[in-house]
Amino acid sequence: MDVIAPSRPHTRGTLVPMMSGTVLGALSIVGGLALAYVAFATPFLGLALPSGRPDPIQIAFGITIWAVALVAPAGFVLAGANRLARNLASARGRTPRRSMALKELGSLPDDFTVASGLTLADGRGVSELVIGPFGAAVIRELPPAAITRIQGDSWQVRGARGWISLENPLERATRDAERVRHWLTEDDDYLVKVYSAVVGPDAAIARTAACAVLAPDQLAAWITALPAQRGLTAGRHSRVLDLVRAAAR
Repeated sequence: MDVIAPSRPHTRGTLVPMMSGTVLGALSIVGGLALAYVAFATPFLGLALPSGRPDPIQIAFGITIWAVALVAPAGFVLAGANRLARNLASARGRTPRRSMALKELGSLPDDFTVASGLTLADGRGVSELVIGPFGAAVIRELPPAAITRIQGDSWQVRGARGWISLENPLERATRDAERVRHWLTEDDDYLVKVYSAVVGPDAAIARTAACAVLAPDQLAAWITALPAQRGLTAGRHSRVLDLVRAAAR
């Protein structure tokens, strides 16, 4: 199976800021712990504080010493932890997520191609597009069941402010398939068949006439069982792949 994905520009120099941020974060945490040790586990604080009957200036100096001893260690530790957390979030953001569909389709034969994350000419994206002897198939993942519910014909997703409306994933996949069909036929009279399916652990959702509902382990078998499209010659198949590769660029 061949995989086509949009090329992402490589930003040079991103490793150095991340490494320096990690070092600074670690040093900040170590510095905070060292300050806490010096302040509370050694006699330094007692020696630094004025003794006897201090005057107002000495009192102010003592209060400042106590404030620094109490606040500085925690401040350094929090600042370092915050920097390390930002670096971790940045590293995760640069790591491309491999979708459930792409993982399940990894066993397809060589005459199948999966295009992931395409943006069509109309500016809207298509999550996964499978090209094979059958034509093409649009695959979308269902949202997580833990934060999704269906009220009648309405889909809802739970957000920070409660339940909000969500576009029906089956209808979205069907519309995406129609968009792909028009796109592949724009410069050719030959009509490429385009199927649609949604994939998720809850396969109990009723399928529609235009969109299949599959569990992840059913996806590859469903793709390979689609009938070969008559008239989809090697030349037409190559043209479809050329269009997909051009969209990925």
